[in-house]
Parts: sequence; C-alpha cells; structure tokens
Amino acid sequence: MDKDATDAGQSAEQTRALAEDGGTIRFGPDQPLRLDSGASLSGIEIAYRTWGVLNADRSNAVLICHALTGDQHVAGAHPTTGKPGWWTQMVGPGRPLDPAKHFIICSNVLGGCNGSTGPASINPETGKPWGLAFPVITIPDMVRAQAMLVEALGIETLFSVVGGSMGGMQVLQWAADYPERIFSALCIASAPRHSAQNIAFHEVGRQAVMADPDWRGGEYATLGVRPEKGLAVARMAAHITYLSEPALQRKFGRELQRDGLSWGFDADFQVESYLRHQGASFVDRFDANSYLYITRALDYFDLAASYDGLLAEAFRKARDVRFCVLSFTSDWLYPTPEGRAIVRALNAAGARVSFVEIQSDKGHDAFLLDEPVMRSAVAGFLDSAASARAAK
Repeated sequence: MDKDATDAGQSAEQTRALAEDGGTIRFGPDQPLRLDSGASLSGIEIAYRTWGVLNADRSNAVLICHALTGDQHVAGAHPTTGKPGWWTQMVGPGRPLDPAKHFIICSNVLGGCNGSTGPASINPETGKPWGLAFPVITIPDMVRAQAMLVEALGIETLFSVVGGSMGGMQVLQWAADYPERIFSALCIASAPRHSAQNIAFHEVGRQAVMADPDWRGGEYATLGVRPEKGLAVARMAAHITYLSEPALQRKFGRELQRDGLSWGFDADFQVESYLRHQGASFVDRFDANSYLYITRALDYFDLAASYDGLLAEAFRKARDVRFCVLSFTSDWLYPTPEGRAIVRALNAAGARVSFVEIQSDKGHDAFLLDEPVMRSAVAGFLDSAASARAAK
C-alpha cells in the first residue's frame, strides 16, 4: 500500500490490508495522547512497518522497539539510505524473528523523525514545524503510542515485545504498564534507568547541537537551514559510547589515513576519519530536534521512580510474562550489572526470567552485530515461549 496516513478508525478489512507492509496511522482528535509532562497531543501519527502474516487467532505478533537513532525499518532496505535494515542479523527468513512464524511490527517512536509525530511535524495551531514548542516526551509516552498502534491493528495480546538499548527500556515499560497485553519480553543491552554518566554524554551532544549557529533556537526548519555540524559532533561523541576500547583498537589502532602526519588538524588517524563519516552520514537521516527530545526521554527514564524506588514493584503485575534479559561483557553504556538489576527485580516480583551474559569485545553495538550466541539465545527463548503458549 502507499504510505499515506490512514485513520485509526478503519474497518477490519482495511486493517488487514494495512498490516501487510505498514504505513502511517493517524489517530483522530477524539484519541489524544496524554503525556507524562501533563501536555496532550491530538492527531498523532505513528509510522510503522510489518513483516509476515498475522495468524488466525492473532497470537504471533511481535513488536520490535528501536534504539535512539533507529526507526521502523528494522529489515529490508531503508528508503532514505538504501542500506539494509538495522537488525537484519535478527529479522528475516531463518532468523530468530522469522516472518514465516511471526507477524513482526516495528514503529518509529513518538518524537522521531521517520514519519511519527515529532518536533519536525507540523504544529496544527501554527502551520509550521513544532520545533521546541513540541512537548517533552518520555519512554512511557512512546509506549502508550505503541499500544495505540497495536490496538488499531486489532491485536489484543503480543506474543513478544523485543528491543535493545532504548528499545529494551521500552520493553521494560511495556511489562510494567501493559503486562496483560504481552506474553513474553526480551530486553537486550539495556538498563532500568539512565545513569549519570549517560546523562552527561547526552548533555554534551545536546549542547553541540544547540551551539551550532544554524540551530536557531530550534526554528531551523522554518528558516530553511540545518544544524548539521552540531548534530554531527553529537553523533560522533555518542558513537564512541557504543564501541569498546578493544573494538576500536582492533579496527583502527593508531593507523594513519595517509603516509605521514599532516602536522595540522585534518583527520590524520583512521579512527578520526571513521567518526567524521559517522557524523556526516547521520545528519542525512536524522532531525536535530528529534535528537534533543529522544535523548531527554532517555535521561528521564527511571522505571522504579513511579514505584517508590522499588524496581520489583514495577514488575509485580507481570508475573505471568516470560522474560529474557541479555547483556554483553564489553558494554560500558549499559553494563552487565544493569541487566542483573533487572533480573533481581523480576525474581523478587516472582516473574519467570532467564539471563545470558554474552562474551563480546564489540561494546554496546554488539546487539546490532553478528553475535551467534545472541542469535541462539533469542531463538531459544522465542521457541520456548511459543511452546509454552501452545501448551496453554
């Protein structure tokens, strides 16, 4: 189908047609989204993609939640970059998330810049891009929007909610807020709250964006400019946190870009050139204000805060949900102790949970890369959950 927005109040036949490959669902003014900030958004749009076929009893739906700079294009070719989807290691024929078995859904988060309502969207009251007039959003707000999408697709219960990094935070929020609507939950390379160190890195990135003269107080879209340099620097700084020292050393070491030193400030080292490339390619596909809003949503995330600081209480109603938590030994963005804290809280709440710490020197980005142990663990968990559901 085409990607024009479709009203959420569609017929069942329209929903089935829409679910074949995705698009954008627009929720009418009678379905406002109440935000944690106290604000309300009406007429929101959620862009999404699907793979596979929803079975007759609608029991095979899997929602994949993306990370900070991800989007709904988890598989297939990205329409902007032409590159493969961001999780082709895990999604596709013969992969753990197989369209032959699962009806796979992935949506662009609220606040994003790939079709879902965000700061680059048009503010209906002004007819101009929202910019900084867009209300601050949170991880729970993103999950509420996803829940609206899943309901609009006619799905009462998700077989699984899966995500890594910020996507893993959304998985945990689903378990806390909608335990009756999920059968299983897979949280990869994530944490129950954002650490002070991670907040600090995000602040550096935001300040880089806002220091760019072309940011113009967030009004750059209206003025026809883009804060590309600031956003590129933000991406460069963040990208370092996704890697590990062994990975950087193995990939680049102190190798030079060319013979000899420039005796100046060009990219002498290959690692410098790599980071510059990451920054330059990022600005072609991401909106600067979305970066500000989504990083702030991450900073605000603290699942236990609404439960008097007791993380186990967040999962108290999720005892019937089957959980799997994965971490990586070299991930210093969301290190293994964060995953273990989630597992301890789930155990305290009486939930079923398995935990795997995967040996890898690839850093946080390991969850996006070819990691056979991760692939095996995810496949085993999903197969076990499917068998348990069939036995009910």
